[in-house]
Amino acid sequence: MKLVFCGTPEFAVPTLEAVIAAGHQVELVVTQPDRAAGRGMELHAPPVKRAALQHGIPVVQPEKIKNNPVFRAQLEAIAPQVILVVAYGRIIPQWMLDLPPLGNINLHGSLLPMYRGAAPIQWAVANGETITGVTTMRLDAGLDTGDMLLAHAVPIGAEETAVGVYEGLATVGAELMVETLRGLEAGTLYAQKQDSSLATLAPILSRDDGRMDFARTAKVLHDRWRGFQPWPGAHTTLRGKKLIAHRVRVLPQTVAGEAGTLRVQGDSLCVVCGQQTALELVEVQMEGKKRMMAAEFLHGHQIKSGERLGQ
Repeated sequence: MKLVFCGTPEFAVPTLEAVIAAGHQVELVVTQPDRAAGRGMELHAPPVKRAALQHGIPVVQPEKIKNNPVFRAQLEAIAPQVILVVAYGRIIPQWMLDLPPLGNINLHGSLLPMYRGAAPIQWAVANGETITGVTTMRLDAGLDTGDMLLAHAVPIGAEETAVGVYEGLATVGAELMVETLRGLEAGTLYAQKQDSSLATLAPILSRDDGRMDFARTAKVLHDRWRGFQPWPGAHTTLRGKKLIAHRVRVLPQTVAGEAGTLRVQGDSLCVVCGQQTALELVEVQMEGKKRMMAAEFLHGHQIKSGERLGQ
């Protein structure tokens, strides 16, 4: 089929590669503008742009798409049968929704209607889910509210971070999108409405989401640490300075004491959490310092049992 592909980050690249390999005709790739990043603030092209150029596919990077007559005329001239949208990062305007006869098909990183929103993979892991997945859906004007086409469930490992789940779902999602296009082309897919009463939200992450609240149990804090990799991670304060927890582990034993209190045992460092649970801080980084394993951190900063985090 003749397609237009809208996507930006690495998550979308496997789907672009898969639809090309399946023989579909990608007439145009739409992605976000190059962004400045790093210390030198050099411009970096989105991963989807780099992949498209390797295949010789034309790329456009409009700042705005809702009221952009040049962009609209370009898409209308292509007259795609379907527009694919995978982590594009822009709200698709009504004129784009109405343009292709088979609709705008989105790959979403959750089992809808669970985890609608900008960060479904991160929140599923952070909330301790053991199963997530990907869903293909026909976009409408709502936030991830369109009719579902196909879904594929994927387990989440107890120690798996959002980074690993993200990579796995990108691969599974690419296969699901090819299957979805096959069904659309054959007219064999049945669209299913979402039950909005079962919907949960996965809002865009903020830096404050990574702040460790030690009134929560150690498991909850560990799940949030897993979900918020690589950003916003997990952080607290010690002696008035920011302390980043790069690696943590739930301890099996209960620990008495007030939440947020540090316990030093030999070369190990743990913190008392809610319901007398404990979290071991395996690798940490004090503000302005390098990453350190707990033993090096304890010796270098003379940490004592009874000190408090988060104050």
